[in-house]
Amino acid sequence: MSGAADRNAMLPKVLVVAVGNPDRADDGVGALAATGLAGRLPPDVSLVARRGDILSLIEEWAGFDAVIFIDAAASMGMPGRIHRIDAGAGELPNEVSFASSHAFGLAEAIALAAALRSLPDTVIVYAIEGASFDGGAAMTPEVTAAAAEVADRVVAEVGRLRCREGKVMSDA
Repeated sequence: MSGAADRNAMLPKVLVVAVGNPDRADDGVGALAATGLAGRLPPDVSLVARRGDILSLIEEWAGFDAVIFIDAAASMGMPGRIHRIDAGAGELPNEVSFASSHAFGLAEAIALAAALRSLPDTVIVYAIEGASFDGGAAMTPEVTAAAAEVADRVVAEVGRLRCREGKVMSDA
């Protein structure tokens, strides 16, 4: 193996998952953040978007060392507020309610994966409080702004995950 291939083999495998329905106002914040991530992640980092139930992700994240989710959360009084949650323990805090229109959403998928012992070692959730989840409505300005900030945070998070012994390993 070449030096670059050796370095890439040692890097953690990272999956970024943007969750939400862009046709439901602030619920589409994950898709908007994913658009902001285009071309900004290393080529070996996977980026996927999910509109519906995410149960199938439990199989998809097999083999990944880390998964980062971006999703909308019900408003707790401040639309656009960003919560970073380390969900590696398999539980999301009760005070953050995810805005899923499906019977099986992010919180349930993480809990099930933890019970099945199929959760990656690192699970980070970026939850953005929304205000409007009505079909056909526009995304609120605060949530739109938060999507850009979350994209920046995810790029930085991926960089931290790829650090070894205080030295960033690059593809170059």
